Amino acid sequence: MTLRRRIAISLAVIVAAAAVGAALGAGGNGDGGGTYRVRAIFDNASFVIAGEDVKVSGVNVGTIDRLDVDAQHRAVVVLEIDDPAFKPFRTDASCSIRLQSLIGEQYVQCEPTQARGGDRAPAPELPTIKSGDPGGGEHLLPVARNHSPVGIDLLNDIVRVPEQQRLPLIINELGAGLSGNGEALSAALTRASPALQQLDELVATLARQNATLAKLADDSDKVLGPLAKRRKDLTGFIKNAGDAGAATARQGDALEANLAKLPAFLRELGPAVDRLGALADQTTPAIGALDQQAAAFNETTQRLGPLLKQADPSVKTLGKVADQGRKTFPKIDDVITQFAKLGIPLQPLAANLGKLSTSFDDTGGIESLMNFIYFYTGATNGEDASGHYTRAGISVSDCVTRTPDYDPAGGSTCPARFYNPDASAAAASTARAKTSNTLLSYLLGGK
Repeated sequence: MTLRRRIAISLAVIVAAAAVGAALGAGGNGDGGGTYRVRAIFDNASFVIAGEDVKVSGVNVGTIDRLDVDAQHRAVVVLEIDDPAFKPFRTDASCSIRLQSLIGEQYVQCEPTQARGGDRAPAPELPTIKSGDPGGGEHLLPVARNHSPVGIDLLNDIVRVPEQQRLPLIINELGAGLSGNGEALSAALTRASPALQQLDELVATLARQNATLAKLADDSDKVLGPLAKRRKDLTGFIKNAGDAGAATARQGDALEANLAKLPAFLRELGPAVDRLGALADQTTPAIGALDQQAAAFNETTQRLGPLLKQADPSVKTLGKVADQGRKTFPKIDDVITQFAKLGIPLQPLAANLGKLSTSFDDTGGIESLMNFIYFYTGATNGEDASGHYTRAGISVSDCVTRTPDYDPAGGSTCPARFYNPDASAAAASTARAKTSNTLLSYLLGGK
């Protein structure tokens, strides 16, 4: 079938459908009550009857209340919306007539409003028709928002008799009937096919962006040239992407499980990120101060190298000491063990000494001892015109023992003399050793 024939058939169907819709129309206004009614205007509403369903995304939300014809001889379909969840219709709403079953039943599919992001305000509600006007109280949905595609059954009827015989008559008279109504016919054709409307919007958008498209075409030549030289890499990327997609599809269940856990992870991640941000804010001054000292740190690090080289012999020497310690410490292990055992019985003595020293300190023993030394020194020293002097005595004996030995036959003796002319050199050496031992014993508190 040629393009000219298809256009002629479409025009004939539209004209016939409009005539049938006008014949089916019945007058009526809004009921003025609480029922929500939408007065939708269509170019063609043939075979639509009252009582059929009104749906939103396949869900029944109301029924077709009645049909009418407006002053421009367009079909009016009054929709009664019962489900409050889909009220009100807004100015970006749209409706279309669709085939419900194979026997020709039709219903109206509507979108009360268009999807929008959270930051976009909803469109205004449909305007209400004034009381006294046709459809007073109803909400007007203009013809530009509605679609009435030609049914496939009507197209199939064209090839049947007598419609096939009537079609040439309609085409022959079509020029006279549409004389001077070219713009209206163009608008009707566009509204009859949503695809044509979207195509018009696309063409308009492309026309507004023609400069951008021209630049895109110029830039694409520059991009596609190098890309063509690396077509093998691009082909490999596409192939690898296909393999990766297939592998991902095989792990679909695991991926779905991970995605299911993602919201909980993001909820936990939010507070953690906030804490990290607070930590970053707190560490910023410290990092700034470190940045100011970066030059000093660099210099220190550079000087650390020579220092380590100079310390290398010392470290090696320490290693030798450690090796010697490995030999020495096992040998003195028994001594350390004995010291540890000695410390156990000394613990009570140390505790008592601690208590004694604490008590001595708490009761002022140190101060009293200092006072005793001070006053005793003052009491034993004399004073004359020249100043203070110490009273002391000196022994004229050459015996150095604190307690002389006593000989019952000859009385007291003192063998520890510094000089004994009667003794031999060996005896004198023995006497000197005894004297040294006696002095050491005296110094250590012995007798």
